[in-house]
Amino acid sequence: MNSEFFLALEEIERDKGIPKDYMLERINQALLAAVRKDNPAVADGVVVEVDEVKKKIGIFIEKTVTEEPENELEITLEQARAIRAKAQIGDVIRFDVETKKFGRIAAQAAKQVIIQGIREAERGMIYEEFTSREHEVLSGVVHRIDPKNGNVYMKVASNGDMTEAVMLAGERVKGEVINEGDRMKVYVVEVRRSTRGPQIIISRTHPGLVKRLFELEVPEIFDGTVEIKSIAREAGSRTKIAVWSNDPEVDAIGACVGAKGARVDNVVAELGGEKIDIVNYSDDIEDFVAAALAPAEVYSATLLEDGRSCRVIVPDSQLSLAIGKEGKNARLAAKLTNCKIDIKPASQMMESGSIKIDLSKLDLSDDKTEEAAEEE
Repeated sequence: MNSEFFLALEEIERDKGIPKDYMLERINQALLAAVRKDNPAVADGVVVEVDEVKKKIGIFIEKTVTEEPENELEITLEQARAIRAKAQIGDVIRFDVETKKFGRIAAQAAKQVIIQGIREAERGMIYEEFTSREHEVLSGVVHRIDPKNGNVYMKVASNGDMTEAVMLAGERVKGEVINEGDRMKVYVVEVRRSTRGPQIIISRTHPGLVKRLFELEVPEIFDGTVEIKSIAREAGSRTKIAVWSNDPEVDAIGACVGAKGARVDNVVAELGGEKIDIVNYSDDIEDFVAAALAPAEVYSATLLEDGRSCRVIVPDSQLSLAIGKEGKNARLAAKLTNCKIDIKPASQMMESGSIKIDLSKLDLSDDKTEEAAEEE
């Protein structure tokens, strides 16, 4: 039975990845608990020895030889010499314990310790695996939606390990329809330890989801040729990303858009049709702010004295486009550049005498609106 027992441990290590040493430690604890439960008077004298070479497990109760025994862990010299002829006062005599004599309750307790050990090891392995995937994208399948709070529970997998992840209601994209059985990509926000195992918090609204999706679609981002410098997102509506190329021969925006827009279209499709503006990053904050207000055309952008604000002048026909519906375009541009943006129409600035503009250089015929930009 001992040989079969060790083979079983090797099988657990091979199939579940749980180290044999870990399981032997838990089994040691289980056997100690079982013997002590059946023999409370000698609990402190119980010893378990594991011999992996001979594939044997020995369980003993150690008793000390004394002249006048005072408890169950002491025996007389006469009793000791009946077992060991040369026994002396102070010697420790071992008595074998047969596991088949364990009481039902003690055996059940040992079984529970072993089962709990396996569960804890599995949870620990899952925690370590998914902790390494924090801030990454995983694919998952929706298996339950809580009708009370709107939380979505998904089955996600990583390197063969599968577990449950939760998307809290606040991490769902407003208006996105999710049904049981749907497969989708999610962003791993955090992995927490809990008494019931690892708790994986996932999101569909996090800006990191957009970044990771572009890394999957654009090889130039994955290999570092193109960098995503900044992202501003209003999930389900619009996202702006600022990109930079470390190779002058590579167009950062072109790489992200792809041939006939294939790459960005794949990201948009995964995000349920969310609009994405891709702009060039610049260390010059004025140039960066002007680019961030795309698709609006900007006449000029001037950094103000506080160093955190920028005044932008746009053609009158571009004012609504620069601000965006409900201020969305300007708000996202401000988040993207981390700069407060004050947008002014050219005519207002001319009337006040703040600037002089050569009207021949402005395309005032463009009557594009925010609604038109949304259609694009």
